[in-house]
Amino acid sequence: MCTVIILRRPDHEWPVLIGANRDEMKTRPWQPPARHWEDRPDVIAGIDELGGGTWLGMNEDGVVAAVLNRYGTLGPADDKRSRGELPLEALDHADAIDAAQALAALDGDAYRPFNMVIADNRDAYWLANRGDGKIEIHEIPDGFSILTAHDINDTKKSERTARNLPRFISAPIPNPEADDWFAWQALMADTGILPPDLEHHDIRADAMLVRSNIGFETVCSSLIGLPGIPTSENELPRRPIWLFANGQPDRVPFQPVEL
Repeated sequence: MCTVIILRRPDHEWPVLIGANRDEMKTRPWQPPARHWEDRPDVIAGIDELGGGTWLGMNEDGVVAAVLNRYGTLGPADDKRSRGELPLEALDHADAIDAAQALAALDGDAYRPFNMVIADNRDAYWLANRGDGKIEIHEIPDGFSILTAHDINDTKKSERTARNLPRFISAPIPNPEADDWFAWQALMADTGILPPDLEHHDIRADAMLVRSNIGFETVCSSLIGLPGIPTSENELPRRPIWLFANGQPDRVPFQPVEL
């Protein structure tokens, strides 16, 4: 039940802004984003200590990759590879389009169903493995998009998307250079307005920040800005920005990740 927000603005100084909440059992061990892999020294990502993979990462080329479980597929399967491998494989590539094409060529049957976001400062893609053996590639449109356990921008099946997509559209847009992410920080910490779903462990279906009665919850949150390519010789290149909340974002602050 993770959530990724992406704003695409071609030709802007910050053409891609991303917000991501990770929802997981709070007892599952993990570590915050860092250079955890000796064989991938240019990859910065959180690490899942059980599977050895990640849910969200970035490489030094400015490619970002995130994986989300599709609806009804929480947890591993003994006969499947870990979906946490997929962002790492994507981050072996210097461009989002190359990463997306490489992952689409994989055997979808080797993994439980998933959604992925792969983006750089030029391109952004949603990959979907619906459990039929195929991995689809779709370009993420300009403007705002939300990806959950359902299809991208699916306001019919995802109450989270239905409530929050309009709220992100109407909210002040972050200014990464001014360290102004305040509106998105508040939205990432929103606990919803629907009554707790008694049949689904008291989870509020429209909440960005998930809590439940079984220890399944939002365990961390990220805000990422990808800078554009300098348009003049005098313009200094900007560095990507990644802010990370090491816990529920209404209780812990967002801190910069060392890139």
